[in-house]
Amino acid sequence: MKPLPFTKQEIEKIMQQFPTPFYVYDETGIRANAKKLKHAFRKVHGFKEYFAVKALPNPFILKILKEEGFGADCSSLPELMLAQKVGIVGENMMFTSNDTPAPEFAMAKKLGAIVNLDDISHLSYLEQSAGLPPLLCFRYNPGKLREGNAIIGKPEEAKYGLTKEQLFTAYQQAKAKGVKRFGLHTMIASNERSEEYFVETAKMLFALVQEISSTVGISFEFINIGGGIGIPYRPEQQPVSYEKIADGIEQAYHKMITKHGLPSLKIFMECGRVITGPYGFLITQVLHLKHTYKDYVGCDACMANLMRPAMYGAYHHITVLGKEQAKGHHVYDVTGSLCENNDKFAIDRPLPEIERGDLLAIHDAGAHGHAMGFQYNGKLRSAELLLRSNGEVIMIRRAETPDDYFSTLDFSALQRFE
Repeated sequence: MKPLPFTKQEIEKIMQQFPTPFYVYDETGIRANAKKLKHAFRKVHGFKEYFAVKALPNPFILKILKEEGFGADCSSLPELMLAQKVGIVGENMMFTSNDTPAPEFAMAKKLGAIVNLDDISHLSYLEQSAGLPPLLCFRYNPGKLREGNAIIGKPEEAKYGLTKEQLFTAYQQAKAKGVKRFGLHTMIASNERSEEYFVETAKMLFALVQEISSTVGISFEFINIGGGIGIPYRPEQQPVSYEKIADGIEQAYHKMITKHGLPSLKIFMECGRVITGPYGFLITQVLHLKHTYKDYVGCDACMANLMRPAMYGAYHHITVLGKEQAKGHHVYDVTGSLCENNDKFAIDRPLPEIERGDLLAIHDAGAHGHAMGFQYNGKLRSAELLLRSNGEVIMIRRAETPDDYFSTLDFSALQRFE
């Protein structure tokens, strides 16, 4: 069983104002987790977490994390604008994108963000479109030297980053163009639950800092080991230890940076999932029960609300509210209403006996949930709610309406169409 920050009665009260499906985020959990991460990494030199906005792009969440001392990792113009609206600007903002349009580079430079380039060709593209900033970073792809995972793919097959050889050339070119300050970034796994994986990533970047510094004749201000720390989606799994990662990185720092007499180096991360993932829940009501070759639970939410199970085969735990202590003696496919057979939140999932009208809480939906929503079949995005630390529930994004869906269509032109 996985814990919930609310009861069935509390959700039923919320439903009187906000119909299902909806997302609800636990502010108390998010803040406590942010403090836990910062405390674990307090010993790591110059540590800063840049929250991956893509995971949960809502200004209320960004404001909470800003108050906890986090920066923002952005990958698009709207994400830059979201961070700006809550006062995250300058070098508290990291801009890591790929196949980037020129206006987005221009906005990142205007806001003073740390620009992290995904390809060697982007150096001249950035120079021509926005001018080179004083601080520049490049993203490293180690190829076959490291293993990725199912979500982000094998590094050698991923579209992201520069090869090792390209890195040396890129920093030489940036130096020749007058750039004075440098960082180094990588991101090679997603939802990784091995602490040692992140320690090894830091070691890999420390070694590169040594090589590039001596060969190119530059100094680095920071490394960014990326994000990707996983969460315990299944009840039997344990959370990743922040302390183990921090201790391993700090030990490697002293061996590979301090003892080699290299300049001090700040350590950055850009986690998203592990920060908010466990503290978000998709609430959906059971509309139908179907018994054919299998037993199906039909919900008012669908993969347009949460696509991870359909896209990755990802596991999300499901609690039947009010039946938390009941045994899972029945096996169901939990489905939505899209015209796609993979529109399923769970397949062959043991659950208590379910009745029409039951409420389901789909766990660990606080990252890459609402953010990945779409509108196939004309489905409308649901509301996002925040359970405040004082017990108050506020709407932080309203549910879409048919007017929203039709707002980008020009019906006047349709009337003239022949």
